[in-house]
Amino acid sequence: MRPDGDTEHPAAADPGFEHAPVMVEEITAIFATVPPGTFVDATLGGGGHSAAVLESRDDLDLIGIDQDRDALDAAIGRLADFGDRVRTSQRRFDDFDAALADHGVDVISGALFDLGVSSPQLDRGDRGFSYRHEGPLDMRMDADQPWSASDVDNGYSETELASIIKRYGDERFARRIARAICAARPIQSTTELAAVVTSAIPAAARRTGGHPAKRTFQAIRIEVNDELGVLPDALDQAVRATKPGGRIAVLAYHSGEDRIVKDRFAVAAGACDCPQDLPCVCGAVQTVRIVRGVPKRASESERQGNRRAASARLRVVERVVTTRQSDGQPMEDR
Repeated sequence: MRPDGDTEHPAAADPGFEHAPVMVEEITAIFATVPPGTFVDATLGGGGHSAAVLESRDDLDLIGIDQDRDALDAAIGRLADFGDRVRTSQRRFDDFDAALADHGVDVISGALFDLGVSSPQLDRGDRGFSYRHEGPLDMRMDADQPWSASDVDNGYSETELASIIKRYGDERFARRIARAICAARPIQSTTELAAVVTSAIPAAARRTGGHPAKRTFQAIRIEVNDELGVLPDALDQAVRATKPGGRIAVLAYHSGEDRIVKDRFAVAAGACDCPQDLPCVCGAVQTVRIVRGVPKRASESERQGNRRAASARLRVVERVVTTRQSDGQPMEDR
């Protein structure tokens, strides 16, 4: 999630998995015209987007994917009224093909990726994502994963820490923060880490832009869960599985996420590196058309009412018959 706004809620130790999905009307409209079949919510969360899509399309069923057991349990409860139209898999979204295979599906009508972290994960101190609530240095979306934020904060070198804080958090004081973290080891809790990060940032820079630790927490979370590393393959799998006329939509909240989505969609759309006045020899293949070249942003009213929407960027592609760019000839689809 791009840190454009301070998205944590300052109250409530455990509000449950109540999550306000972003741009629900836009998402519902995107999937209003896809062929009947299976819709995949690759980041099921609390099930808000999926509920809206299923409610609007009685000829779609759902496979919901999430690595967070709490999120899956909440979504299963929320979507219970849809009965056997709903199936779930506890997996990372780069296990996209395997999640389909869990349910004997190989072709889908569309897929949604809502990236980043959800509000309930931030609001629960025991999950270790929050810089406001006391909790362990965890930040794992999959609680069974052995690697946690503590391993990053207490194990990485100063150079490694500075690199990820700069790259994933767009934090201009990354080196100062990394130095402070290494000097304060061992760090045991989220509030202790937040205090260390805050102390490393000049006082003048703390006065604007929300909580001083938010960028560092974002960077460490992305590193722990390899969020950017798994995204390209997940998108490629979704494109391959989608039938012509189906759509893939992605909500990104961080510039690094959005850049990956833009690049993978450009490749799938047949981006060709060959000179325009020469035949294509690079082997480019078109499998999608880009529905919207510029990412759509949430409305002003939604940004005011849902702070997570402030940094959301929505990109959409539609699956087409696979075509070679060199000669415009169709190829056999999956």
